[in-house]
Amino acid sequence: MKNNSKKTSKKLLIYIVTIVILLILCFKFYYWIDINWSATIRNWFSENLMAHREISTVDEMYKITIIEPQWHTIKQIFLITLCIMVVLWATSIFVAAWLYAEKKVNQTISNANKMVQFYMIDNMAVPDIYKEENAELFAQMVEIKSTIQHHEQMLKEESTRKNDLIVYLAHDLKTPLTSIIGYLSLLKEIPEMPIAQQSNYINITLDKALRLEKLINEFFDITRYNLSQISLEKESINLYYMLVQLTDEFYPIFQAHGNTISLHADENLILYGDSEKLARVFNNILKNAVAYSYPSTEIQVFASGNEKEIHIDFQNTGKTIPKHKLESIFEKFFRLDESRSVNTGCAGLGLAISKEIITLHGGTIWAESEQEQTSFHIILPS
Repeated sequence: MKNNSKKTSKKLLIYIVTIVILLILCFKFYYWIDINWSATIRNWFSENLMAHREISTVDEMYKITIIEPQWHTIKQIFLITLCIMVVLWATSIFVAAWLYAEKKVNQTISNANKMVQFYMIDNMAVPDIYKEENAELFAQMVEIKSTIQHHEQMLKEESTRKNDLIVYLAHDLKTPLTSIIGYLSLLKEIPEMPIAQQSNYINITLDKALRLEKLINEFFDITRYNLSQISLEKESINLYYMLVQLTDEFYPIFQAHGNTISLHADENLILYGDSEKLARVFNNILKNAVAYSYPSTEIQVFASGNEKEIHIDFQNTGKTIPKHKLESIFEKFFRLDESRSVNTGCAGLGLAISKEIITLHGGTIWAESEQEQTSFHIILPS
């Protein structure tokens, strides 16, 4: 309070001193004009604003000169002067208001910048820097900061999952590679090995080599996902024919796992989209259905549509996916199977890519899992 009182007194003193100085300057200017320009001004005033006329006396013996103001000219000058003063006054008010507004805007921006810096960078709490006039700004700041923190957390989790995955892959690469080297060394050291044993070792080596190839492909998937941008080449697609073709291609995989598949779809379903990208989506979902379904169970595919949208559902019977994992299965590098078994170990990109493709088509994709029934639902515009 004392500081504010001192500041007010100081401002008042400066104001009084300024007024006194200006008054002194005005008087000095007046006397300077009066001393140096008085005669000139008086002559100009007499010539331009005073009328001279003569009148005769009654006996016409004398003539009297009458000098009187030219009121018509004086009124015009007064009007012009008044207009000029009004224009100058309005201009000065406008300029002063504009300068004041600019100053306040700059000051507000500067203060807001400082407050944002304190809040966003220095992690100060809102009440520490909150002002009522900034209520709307702070509401937006809180929302923006919350969104940024959420995205940062998601990126950290994604980065952690990616790093963990690379560590798992690097570790898993050693196992099949060690086995391949071991069995090939045995075949080299024992040239007279029985044919049956040789064949067994060769089959084992081939399986390990295929496993090694799969792991290496996962490395490529991880790097390619961030380097490539998905673009669509749309065309009219016979959806029924595409699903039939996919189920036929998956027949050996279904048979190896003991699964069967049934397709329930309208034969006249036409979809406008990128056939290659959508085939990749359906392929990823079917791979997951096989990997996480119980052996000797049926996988069902449903497809129906109307003039506006097409619904596609994939259902399989298997272990129920926990709700907290169900919400994350479409995130990059997320894997349901943390143990990375041979059948289900993958880079965790299939469903993330699938979601991106469906979103680019203007559709939605989500999953549900309860009572050992897992369903993937897709809605696409017709």
